[in-house]
Amino acid sequence: MTMPNPRKAYPPIDPFRVGRLDVGDGHELYYEECGNPAGRPILFLHGGPGSGASPQHRRLFDPARYRIILLDQRGCGRSTPLGRLEANTTWHLVADLERLREALSIERWALFGGSWGATLALAYAETHPERVTAMILRGVFSGRRAELDWFYQSGANRLFPDHWENFVGQLPADEQGDIIAAYRERLTHQDRAVRAAAASAWTQWESATVMLRSEPVPVGRGPVSDGTIAFARIENHYFYHELWLEDGQLIANADRLAAIPGVIIQGRYDVVTPAITSWQLAQAWPRAEYRIVEAAGHAFAEPAILSALVEATDRFAAG
Repeated sequence: MTMPNPRKAYPPIDPFRVGRLDVGDGHELYYEECGNPAGRPILFLHGGPGSGASPQHRRLFDPARYRIILLDQRGCGRSTPLGRLEANTTWHLVADLERLREALSIERWALFGGSWGATLALAYAETHPERVTAMILRGVFSGRRAELDWFYQSGANRLFPDHWENFVGQLPADEQGDIIAAYRERLTHQDRAVRAAAASAWTQWESATVMLRSEPVPVGRGPVSDGTIAFARIENHYFYHELWLEDGQLIANADRLAAIPGVIIQGRYDVVTPAITSWQLAQAWPRAEYRIVEAAGHAFAEPAILSALVEATDRFAAG
């Protein structure tokens, strides 16, 4: 796919409404609405798990035509309590999305998600297909064991041996057979300093691999924020539990998406979520258009990926 006239993000906007939703289990979610209150409802699902939504994400949609809904999932961003792992699973989040839809009096909405956001979009759409009008997915992650092993055990390390050495170097040799479990011990440790050191290494590995071309990642510089610790804890928590999904479940159940149109956008050189997963999903979901972006990795902000995403949201804006 070539981009002779690349699209850019829409100008910055502020929410017209901000709210908090009590979803039980001690969790309260932050959400916001932007754009046109009478526009087509679309829900942005952030990645991670654990990262949270940002003002940049609002700019993926035409504010004149979309009612843009963003939320921070359990334990993330502006939701509280920050970093909490209890009652925080994929299926809690699927239920949260239904609570939010009902709270906003939305009958049906479109979904937009990349990476883990695509995972959650698929889990929700396969559970509530009658509530979904369309989906735009990027860098699909389906949570299979092979996908986790590729990034956290043996696969991506062959492309980034220098960054991998920094990542696994935090662990003694006898714990490197299960890196996700070894990091879980540290990210749930009582001592904040232990959690912070583990979170720093965990997030640096991801930051080093997310872009096709990126600046060198500083190693171990500066204090580690509570938000960084929360992100690493939640992401590791989900991966340790294999996202509470049967292996291959989301692709096996793609027939439930039969009535939902969609676009899948995939960076050719995506190392975090390699193209094989999105390709297999596209084969199982006939109404999805599959678009490979050649000069790109995983991140939504890479120019060619961003252009393809804005083009897709524009195409679905009319409903």
